[in-house]
Amino acid sequence: MNTLEISGIPVQQLDELDAFAATVGPELRDVLLSLSRCVRDGDEAVVVDGSDTLTPTQVAQRLGMSRTHLYKLLDRGEIMFHRVGRDRRIRVEDLRKFEAQRQMDRRELAERFAHQHQTAIAATDEIADLL
Repeated sequence: MNTLEISGIPVQQLDELDAFAATVGPELRDVLLSLSRCVRDGDEAVVVDGSDTLTPTQVAQRLGMSRTHLYKLLDRGEIMFHRVGRDRRIRVEDLRKFEAQRQMDRRELAERFAHQHQTAIAATDEIADLL
């Protein structure tokens, strides 16, 4: 795990980074915009090898949930883990997969709710036409 020194980057350069990010593909754009957001917020930027492992406490903090809830996700197999003795460890790559799936599920749910209103209007119009 390497921590990048990102303090002291001028705002003008961050604006240029954001403008450049708009010209590249979605994968690199997301990385560049996340880095820019970290610098603007004064957060730390850490580069992590996908094979590195985290403890359940570290994962729960990163996901913003209780360890109890995390253990439920682990027990249901929603996040892959392995055991070191009796302790559990989660690979960073497995955590990233879970986060990506969770984000995709959230988008899908938001789209369903957005289309729910349109579907209701269409159904109302169809019923009105039948009457």
